[in-house]
Amino acid sequence: MAVKVYVVYYSMYGHVGKLAEEIKKGASSVEGVEVKVWQVPEILSEDVLGKMGAPPKTDVPIISPQELAEADGILFGFPTRFGMMASQMKAFFDATGGLWREQSLAGKPAGVFFSTGTQGGGQETTPLTAVTQLTHHGMVFVPVGYTFGAKMFDMEKVQGGSPYGAGTFAGDGSRWPSEMELEHAFHQGKYFAGIAKKLKGSSA
Repeated sequence: MAVKVYVVYYSMYGHVGKLAEEIKKGASSVEGVEVKVWQVPEILSEDVLGKMGAPPKTDVPIISPQELAEADGILFGFPTRFGMMASQMKAFFDATGGLWREQSLAGKPAGVFFSTGTQGGGQETTPLTAVTQLTHHGMVFVPVGYTFGAKMFDMEKVQGGSPYGAGTFAGDGSRWPSEMELEHAFHQGKYFAGIAKKLKGSSA
């Protein structure tokens, strides 16, 4: 039976969505792994989104909290807001009380990826504060660590990401994920899927 990996994200301007695409490719490259990409519900009105200059939403399906329980492993992606996950993703986690009560996600591997505006804008605090959500659900946090290798030590170019997971810098919104950031995302997807596969195999 295939290992089900869900990539669940929120992306207002598309930067996190771009990372999600690469993470899917990486996870899908692992034999025996089935990947589905989802976005969480929007909580802002079309009027507010329009004033913020947000583009129309993609056709990626919207997930309900209950559907998380179907996955063998989940990668959550979100932009930062003042050093923490955006309220759209937090609202989604807040709606998982039923899953928490039953501990339906306990023991499942989980990872995170993210986007920030600046170098000091939350590449570490955003994923670090997100771990509390996973902890209360009893999920197994799977950081990417330094498994991406020497590229994580490259000081010649500005690059997002950290040992917590893949990341990008959006700047004023005009900067898109670099080739290296996309490679990091692909690697995280592949690495995470391998871990999820091992965990499911050991529990079979």
